[in-house]
Formats: sequence, structure tokens, C-alpha cells
Amino acid sequence: MSYIAPVKDMLFNIKHLADIDEIARIPGFEEAGFDTAQAVLEECARFNQEVLAPLNWEGDRNPSTLKNGMVHTTPGFKQAFKQYVEGGWQGLQHPVQFGGQGLPKTIGAACGEMLNAANMSFALCPLLTDGAIEALLTAGSDELKATYLDKLVTGQWTGTMNLTEPQAGSDLAAVRTRAEPQPDGRYKIFGTKIYITYGEHDMAENIVHLVLARVPGAPEGVKGISLFVVPKFLVQADGSVGARNDLHCVSIEHKLGIKASPTAVLQYGDGIAGSVADQAGPGALGFLVGQENRGLEYMFIMMNAARYAVGVQGIAISDRAYQKAVQYARDRVQSRPVDGSVPGSAPIIHHPDVKRMLMTMRAYTEGCRAMAAVAAAAFDAAHHHPDAATQQENQAFYEFMVPLVKGYSTEMSQEVTALGVQVHGGMGFIEETGAAQYYRDAKILTIYEGTTAIQANDLIGRKTLRDGGRTARALAARIESTEAQLLAQGSASGRAVAGRLTAAREAFIDVVDFIVTAGKTSPNAVFAGSVPYLMLAGNLMSGWQMARALSVAEQLLADGQAGEFGSEFLQSKITTVRFYADHLLTRIPGQRDAIVDGADCVTQLAPQAF
Repeated sequence: MSYIAPVKDMLFNIKHLADIDEIARIPGFEEAGFDTAQAVLEECARFNQEVLAPLNWEGDRNPSTLKNGMVHTTPGFKQAFKQYVEGGWQGLQHPVQFGGQGLPKTIGAACGEMLNAANMSFALCPLLTDGAIEALLTAGSDELKATYLDKLVTGQWTGTMNLTEPQAGSDLAAVRTRAEPQPDGRYKIFGTKIYITYGEHDMAENIVHLVLARVPGAPEGVKGISLFVVPKFLVQADGSVGARNDLHCVSIEHKLGIKASPTAVLQYGDGIAGSVADQAGPGALGFLVGQENRGLEYMFIMMNAARYAVGVQGIAISDRAYQKAVQYARDRVQSRPVDGSVPGSAPIIHHPDVKRMLMTMRAYTEGCRAMAAVAAAAFDAAHHHPDAATQQENQAFYEFMVPLVKGYSTEMSQEVTALGVQVHGGMGFIEETGAAQYYRDAKILTIYEGTTAIQANDLIGRKTLRDGGRTARALAARIESTEAQLLAQGSASGRAVAGRLTAAREAFIDVVDFIVTAGKTSPNAVFAGSVPYLMLAGNLMSGWQMARALSVAEQLLADGQAGEFGSEFLQSKITTVRFYADHLLTRIPGQRDAIVDGADCVTQLAPQAF
């Protein structure tokens, strides 16, 4: 089945939840209102449906390969990337001064979902380039910006993040790659980096690596890490590519999923023949970003951008699995419906449990999509609104949401893609149907750019404990306002959803109080529930946005203003929100009990007893 981008649902979120017309009042975004969003999303849908989606299965069957030190991507990827670049998609939300289109993240995030749903392996290359652009925009010198940003923003060159090493894993304090300063201000880089997405490929003329390394005498741990730009090819004075740098791809990983995306092991400073090492001796030439020993601070800029984007990947792969499952359920004829509504065997979409699975997939996906859209709008206001207080308020909101978008949306994708296989029954276990690919591709999402536990630790430590729960409680107050609005509208659905939302919010507050109270005195008890807390909070924030969507949908129908969305879409939205409230929000009180009352049984068993 081909991919159909959910443009209408995206536009509903952008208009009624993210309030794109309010964003268009921010200086610099005046032309980025709803009409622009609609035009961009419709063209983006066409490109992804026609160009990238057909390559998705081929990438799984015929992944990237390494031959003689060169990575060859899946047939068709190079040509598709050329079309992607020519369409200006890489620069969609990057500054006009560097060749971008300067559109808000609210629009860019929706386009990112389409890109990843169409072909997640392909989408990883632009995703990492976006992160490199953000880091250079924030911390790069004028010279580095002038040298690299134009080419990265247009997509002529691509970017990577080089963080971890064989001995380091997620513990970046253990990074050993070294950077030796040279008399001309450059550095020579020596070391090995692993898990480098698109660290080597054949789709662009240059690859700009952002590499964490240590300079001589640097402090131990994360305080002694610096960040460097290390290009595959050095850049000449006229901006063209020059000599090959002293770095090469040692191998690419053989993976469970996202097989078309080359995950490289890169070696720096081996003195490879034909590189700059022939003239200047071993060492890959690198250029310091910002100041020495502040590399992790700068890399977090890339990581936060990537973490949000990975959350969007979870939404994207869930939608692709949902569409596949719906199509199969409509076509697969098996068994007589229990209510006798169809004589003889019927398509399985008539069976109640199949509908339950499909509704679970749909509700999860739409809830996380709404949450991500509202978070993107907060990012736009935090970075571009002229009022400082508004910036600060939206920054706090966005920072709280990032681990939820990343952690909850990707964990959600595990359940959704597994349900996609289940809907297919035995055929879901057969690779030829395609359902298994989404299940395999989704698994990496809870791991890279920080595992779910890392996101949860961030949510507790930096986002809840640091301000004594102030941001969390402020969000709860906003949710309570939505409950009041639903009750005031007076519909049966509104009252039902408000009741579920109230119970979920109160459970959330109980958990926040527990974390703030016990965070210092009983850290093991608090962090034993870190991932359940993330899942509870993500569920609540998604459910909150779904409740807001129900309020809007009912009001539009009552006013006879269905407009471009149509009454069928709005009625379906109301039904999906009811399902979310009754089947997903109702999980939260139980999670509350496990976190607040169940910590001891997590930590009591001695390691030798496992």
C-alpha cells in the first residue's frame, strides 16, 4: 500500500491547537500563516508520496553497502536526494540569510513527519544535517558559518553528529578522541567514533562531521569535551571542496531496521593514503566550534533538535503502520461478525477486537501528533517572539515537552507497530507483507539520541526537580482550564473526556509532589519510577491536546463552521478523542500507584538474586 500523508489532521492541529495565525504575527513569520502552511504541506505530501515512499521497502531489501571504503546507498536514494535538495526541503525552517526559507518549526515539523513516514532511512540524513545547522547557528564563528552553513542549508553538503565511542556508549564523560592544537589555529583529530548516521554515503559532495574530542590538559569528564567541525573534504577559499581529510569509514553496521541508512564506524587520524596526511602527517584537520571544553553544551543544541525530531519519527512510523493495518483489515476476509451484521465471512475490520487495535493505533498517533505540533509552536515563540516574558514561558514549556515528544512518542511507536503486525495475524510475521519492517524500524527510536531512561532522567532532574515542580504544576493548571471549558460546552462527550482528564491530571500532580518531596532524600525510589513518570506525563499531555481538539471540533460543528475539514473529519476526531480518554488516559491512575507506592519492590532485590 502506498503512503497517504495525513495532511488534514496536520492542518487541523496547526490551525486550531498550535495557532499558526498567532505565530504569523511574530516578526519574520508574517507570510507563514495557515494558507502558507496548507500550500507547503500539500506540496510536501506530493513529493513524499510520489518520490520517497516507493523507495522505502527497497531500502529494507537492498540496504546501503560498504565497498573499498565507499558507502553506496540503496538504488534510487541518490536521485531522490537530488530532488529533495532541488525542492528546497532541507532549508525549510532555516534562516533566509543562509539560503533557507525561514518557515516556523510548526510547519517544518509536519513536513518532517511526512518525510519520515514515507522513508525513515532516507529521512535520517536530513535530520542529522538539521542538527549540525542548529549547532553552527548557535555556537559557530562567523568564519565557520560562512564556510559551511550555505551548503548545509541548501543540502549540497550533509552533516553528522560524532558523539560516542566503543568504550563510551551513552557516557560521554568516557570520550577519548583527542584534538591536538596546531600553530595555524586548527586541530588534528585522532580517534574512533561509532554509530555515526550517514557518516559516509554517496548522496552529497561533502559531509560535515561535528566531533566531540579532548584537547591536551582538558578537565576530566564532560567538562573537558570540545566540539570540532571535521569535514570529509577540506574547503578551499572559493568554497569548493579540496583535499580529502584524514578520516575514513571502517565499517557500517548490520542492523535490525532502518537498513538503508548507513550507520558508520569512523576512524580519524589514521594517515590514510591520498588524504591531507600525505603532506602534513597523520591527523584529521578540525576547526573548533566556540570555546574549548564547552563542546557538550554545544552538542546539546544538536541533541535537543534531534530528540524532538526522533519523537516525530515515532509518530511517523506509527502512522505508516496504522495505514498499512487499516488497508489490510479492509481487504482480509475472515470469520463471521459476532453480531451477524454481515452474512458469512467479512473483512476483519468488522470484528470488535480488530477495531480496538486500529483505534488504539489511531488515537496514539493523533495524540502524539497534536502534542508535537503544540511543542513546535512553543519553540517558535520561544525563539522568535519579541516579548521576553512570552519567550521565557514558551521556552520552559518546550523544554518540558522535548523528553515527552521523544520518549513517549517513540515508546508509543513500539506498541503501535506491534499492533500493526498483530492486525495482520500470521501474515504480519511474513516480511513480504511489509508490516514487520515498521516494527523493526521503530525499535531504534527508543534508543538513539538518548534512551527512554535518559529522557526520563532529564524529565525528573532538569525539568521537574530543578524548579521544584513549578513548570509541571503550571501545565496542570492549564489542563484544568481545558476541563472547565469542556464542562461549560455541556456535551456528553465533553463531560466524559473532562472526567477522564481530571483523574489523569490529579494523578500527575500526585507524582510530581512525590518526586519533589523525595527527590533528594530517596533518589532511588524516585528514579525507579522515572520511565513510568515519563509515560504518564506524555500520555497526559497528548490526552490534553486531544481534549482541546474535541472542544474545537464540537464548537465548529455547533457553529456550522466545519469549513475545509468537513463534518466527517470532525466527527471522527470526536470519536477518536473519546477512545483516547476511555482507553489510554485511564491508564494513568494505575501508573501513579506504581510510581508513588511501588518503588521499594523495584530496588529491594539484590543484584545476585536476579
